[in-house]
Amino acid sequence: MIRRIFLIVLDSFGVGELPDAAQFGDAGSHTLRSCAAQKEFHVPHMQSLGLFNIDGVGVGTPVSAPVGAFGKCAELSKGKDTTTGHWEIAGLISKQAMPTYPNGFPPEIIAAFEAQTGRRVLCNQPYSGTAVIADFGNQHMESGDLIVYTSADSVFQIAAHEAVVPPEQLYQYCRIARRILQGEHAVGRVIARPFTGDWPFTRTARRHDFSLTPPGDTMLDVLQNAGLDVIGVGKIYDIFAGKGLRSALPTTGNADGMAKTADLLKTDFHGLCFVNLVDFDMLYGHRNDAPGYAQALTEFDRWLGTFLPKLGENDLLMITADHGCDPLTESTDHSREYIPLLVYGKQVQPCNLGIRCTYADIGKTVCEIFGVSNKLAGISFLPEIGVYK
Repeated sequence: MIRRIFLIVLDSFGVGELPDAAQFGDAGSHTLRSCAAQKEFHVPHMQSLGLFNIDGVGVGTPVSAPVGAFGKCAELSKGKDTTTGHWEIAGLISKQAMPTYPNGFPPEIIAAFEAQTGRRVLCNQPYSGTAVIADFGNQHMESGDLIVYTSADSVFQIAAHEAVVPPEQLYQYCRIARRILQGEHAVGRVIARPFTGDWPFTRTARRHDFSLTPPGDTMLDVLQNAGLDVIGVGKIYDIFAGKGLRSALPTTGNADGMAKTADLLKTDFHGLCFVNLVDFDMLYGHRNDAPGYAQALTEFDRWLGTFLPKLGENDLLMITADHGCDPLTESTDHSREYIPLLVYGKQVQPCNLGIRCTYADIGKTVCEIFGVSNKLAGISFLPEIGVYK
């Protein structure tokens, strides 16, 4: 019987373009391939689980006898962002695309935001997060106006210097924006982007996401309602607006997230530990830093080498992603890609899980492993991995 599942999302670690990638401007994207081409890339433990054995991955050296189950999942949701990706992993498919704003937010949204915050807005257009504070940071410092920007994703981002707008006040402005951005303008996330220092400025770890509440039950709700523990590590709490979680541990980055996950391995919970490691996306994918991304994967794999031997007889590990963010394409935005699926545990039968039709197969399987009935989307791969309930 499995008592604990550790589900780790390597944020943005896609493994090749989806068939409809061109419709999203992402033809040719392959985050894994771009990272594998870097000298910093070394992932022997994920390799042993079957990372390079995944159908069609086309990079790396497959192993003759993977120790885990391996495959990849396609996205059915109309999007390629954090919210839709995690919701689909948890069994909730977003059939309608969340709104995006390639020309900035409409005047009525900005006017309402300015009226309710008492501050004017700078920028209001799609922008790189580091470039926007370099270009507008000094003006913000002089005026106190808020830097509002977006991206190809469904996001309303507010950047402010911590000496001008303390983080708690910035979070309050985000809550105001979240209340305004409903209905046809219900973006997936409102994101606080505090920064500090002098030009060209530095973003701090006090980022905070204010997501839409999932419109239906997810894997988290199903497990919680069945009396199981559901623990979020990293930005899981933000992505699900706290819905379905028993407890949440915020993190300052990958290293902190891995440390907190290792600490949870020492505790006697019964249920799911759902982890998001954000640095791959935030620090490297969006900044087109392929060597940095590759190094971060190497560091995760090194940690994985210490984590795997500590898993008990009744533990199970799943490693996946939520979308791509190819650091070698011209775009700095997310990419529409397959996500990897690696499953390991002493009870897991190593096998090829093939190409799954939806990320939701992950959440469906988690619930079935715990013997919890549900109406989530997806098809369980429990029979393939041979774990008994």
